Amino acid sequence: MDESRIPILVGCGQVTQRETDPEAAQSPMDLTATAARRAAEDAGAGDALLGSLDTVLVVRSFSDSSWRFASPFGQQTNPPKSLAGRIGANAAQRQIYTFAGGNMVQWSINRLFEMITRGEVGAALIAGGEALATQKAAQRAGLALDWHEDPGGEPEMWGVDKRGWNDVEDRHRMAGAIFAYPLFETAIRGHYGRTIEEHGAAMGALFSRFAAVAAANPLADRRQGYSAAQIATPGPDNPYIGFPYTKLMNANAFIDQSAALILTSVAKARALGIPETKWVYLHGCADAYDHWYISDRRDFHSSPAMRTVGEEVMAMAGVSLDQIGAFDIYSCFPSAVQIACEEMGIPTDDPRGLTVTGGLPYFGGPGNNYVTHSIAEMMNRVRAEPGLKGLVTSNGNYVTKQSAGIYSTDAPEKPFAPKDPAIYQAVINADKGRATVETATGPAEIETYNVMHDRAGPSFAILMGLLPDGRRFIANTPDDPALLADMVSRDYLGVRGKVAHNEGLNIFRPD
Repeated sequence: MDESRIPILVGCGQVTQRETDPEAAQSPMDLTATAARRAAEDAGAGDALLGSLDTVLVVRSFSDSSWRFASPFGQQTNPPKSLAGRIGANAAQRQIYTFAGGNMVQWSINRLFEMITRGEVGAALIAGGEALATQKAAQRAGLALDWHEDPGGEPEMWGVDKRGWNDVEDRHRMAGAIFAYPLFETAIRGHYGRTIEEHGAAMGALFSRFAAVAAANPLADRRQGYSAAQIATPGPDNPYIGFPYTKLMNANAFIDQSAALILTSVAKARALGIPETKWVYLHGCADAYDHWYISDRRDFHSSPAMRTVGEEVMAMAGVSLDQIGAFDIYSCFPSAVQIACEEMGIPTDDPRGLTVTGGLPYFGGPGNNYVTHSIAEMMNRVRAEPGLKGLVTSNGNYVTKQSAGIYSTDAPEKPFAPKDPAIYQAVINADKGRATVETATGPAEIETYNVMHDRAGPSFAILMGLLPDGRRFIANTPDDPALLADMVSRDYLGVRGKVAHNEGLNIFRPD
């Protein structure tokens, strides 16, 4: 094979900042530049490698992704150009910024590897960083940091510029991950036939194994090694965020972390003197998405896209599940892990473990950039055990956008040539969910639900309900503190009642 058309990963770098003084801490872009330099040093080629980059891709920041994390300290108008200027990547003519999604790092690697096989890319950097801990500390201290940069120009945009919820969901306050994933979790509990107490214990046991990995990872933010009971038991330091999730079951976004990956062709790596011990190959990859809005899903405990991605990534790599030596399963919430494991046939207590980082609640959840860290950790893992194959999964929106990759230091026996995702995406698209209605009235029952909390306790509930003819609707409940408290302590799955529509909202009242 032409070595100028063989793609490899050659460098990885990570940073976890623990500076408590916001004025002394690095900005998100400075953190990202530090990670990029570390990736070049990891490859053993330093400034020569950075100077040879023809492509710089920056993963979209959370401050550009969500109203919940908007920065008051200014914006980056062209992040890849700002990053390229910091690290001396003056030859990088292709400057890319992604749209939001936890899948975008793996998705971008898949695309860049394809571009190398076509001779369109010779050396590329993928990097991202967050400083939400510093941002939050500065806001609390009343400081005015200056993180604004306008280097001119506009980056090329990759990904899908489309929010993850529709207008009807928005009116019912289902407008973000902390609202959606508890709906999935309650449905999973019903699927397994567990009580609230049984399922809480199962979630705690699952995530205690992630916490144990984080405890041994110097880069992890939370290294306390929480027990299953500590994770599952609500209390003053571990309140419910969106029932059934306690704080310790949520991705921890308020961290300062950055990571970077560098990929090249084999020919470029040889020319730069990067030793083969640093090379990591992508043996298999796949990308797919479920129906975009959760109201349109077939159910709330499965993911046809995740199942398909699992099948396709294994088929491309030519391996079976028992030949995978390490996993990093995307872990923003317990439901994301359980659904991925169910669809791919991985036991949730697999002795190989489900994470190499410690997961988003404990290692850290740096916005859309977590998978840059998980791939960096997997690179280190497979380098330490030549021949080992490691599977990384990623997840964007609300169990919506799925990507996966299988990594190894062994060279594949065939050229990198993934199947066109449109081929299997068409099958997923044809698998229609239930019919939905915007305006619901009459007898109904609860299909799944959450109870959102604020500092005072239960605040409001979101539910998916079913009409007698099987059509689905989204609704809230009345603002009744006693009802909300009861929905936390007693099982409301399948509870019957009546739904009424008023001023754009469906309101469900149990019988």
